[in-house]
Amino acid sequence: MTVSVDDELWSAVGDPTRRRMLDVLLADGGGTATTLSGRLPVTRQAVAKHLGVLHRVGLVQVTPSGRERRYEVDEAQLARAVAQLSAVGATWDARLQRIKRIAEAIQRGQEK
Repeated sequence: MTVSVDDELWSAVGDPTRRRMLDVLLADGGGTATTLSGRLPVTRQAVAKHLGVLHRVGLVQVTPSGRERRYEVDEAQLARAVAQLSAVGATWDARLQRIKRIAEAIQRGQEK
C-alpha cells in the first residue's frame, strides 16, 4: 500500500509552535497575529511568519479584520492532514506486523 503524503503540509505541521497555533486557533475559533502572540511564547512577528507558512499550505484561511488579519483553521484541509497521518500509520502498522511474523517464524525455526 502506497500512501501519498504532502511533504510541504507535514513540514508545516512538524513545527511545534505551528501545532500550538493550530490548537489555539481551533480552541478560540480563530485569531489574529496579535492575539496569538499574547497566548504563545513568541513575538508577533514570529507568529505572523508561522501563520504565513500555515496559510501557504492551506491549513488556515485569512480574512481582513480592520488593520489586522483574522486567521481560522481550514477544517477540510486539517481533515485531509489527519487522513494522511492515519494512512501512514496504517501502512506502518502493516509493515510492523509483517516484521513481527518474520521474526516469529525465525524464532520458531531456531527452536527446532
